[in-house]
Amino acid sequence: MHESLKDKVVLVTGSGGGIGRSIAQRFASQGSKLVVNDVSQETVDEVVALIEADGGTAMGAIADVSSSEQVGAMMDAVMAEHGRVDVVVNNAGLVSPMLHFFEADEAWWRRIIDVNLTGHFIVSHPAARIMAKQGGGCIVNMSSGGATRAHRAFTAYDATKGGIEALTRAMALDLGPYNIRVNALMPGSIDTSGLDLDDRKLRGENVPLGRIGEPIDMTGAALFLASDDASYITGDVIKVDGGMLAQQRSATVDIKPPSEFPAVEEL
Repeated sequence: MHESLKDKVVLVTGSGGGIGRSIAQRFASQGSKLVVNDVSQETVDEVVALIEADGGTAMGAIADVSSSEQVGAMMDAVMAEHGRVDVVVNNAGLVSPMLHFFEADEAWWRRIIDVNLTGHFIVSHPAARIMAKQGGGCIVNMSSGGATRAHRAFTAYDATKGGIEALTRAMALDLGPYNIRVNALMPGSIDTSGLDLDDRKLRGENVPLGRIGEPIDMTGAALFLASDDASYITGDVIKVDGGMLAQQRSATVDIKPPSEFPAVEEL
């Protein structure tokens, strides 16, 4: 148990499923008061019910993180309910549609940038103002191996993750004097969609720890960064990747091989 997280108000964006859901449930198990955010009312209600069934405290908050109006309304609701925000985990993001650079268009690019990168800013900006007025807080951003290594057919996604790591460092410098710590998590190959056994074996065979990751694997690092145990850590990125980036050969993570790239005559 991280006693310092008890009764803290924790907003986890994109927590209707996958990594976000696991992080929200793990914070709730520490006695934190959760704000479960997603764009789907059904998934938000499901996660809130799961947390409450386990004896935790949670409220739902429907908002698209790329909309400042929707995020503003969400923050107003949180303040009306709790009067403070202690931790924000910027988990919401888009991975798909996965497109080769030649298949992409501006609308695709802008949508992924708006949600993944701009969404981190839109949520963090009002949250940090609240934290500054209450004496401090913690923001955890969500990066990816794509911030420093590239995935095939993930041009926009990888660009956002590189931006998120730069944003994390810049926010840490600007917000440190207000006792607000800003760090990031870097997931490896995490199974958030329930891959079949063959795909799990393929994706995990080159990972040094010998397996693909699970959403629950991300939760310990998230708790640590938000807790008092990390009180002198800011501007950093913690890898939770089973050792993927530590090795010379990469894990089998490319979903779109060159054999599926557009032919020159089709351009």
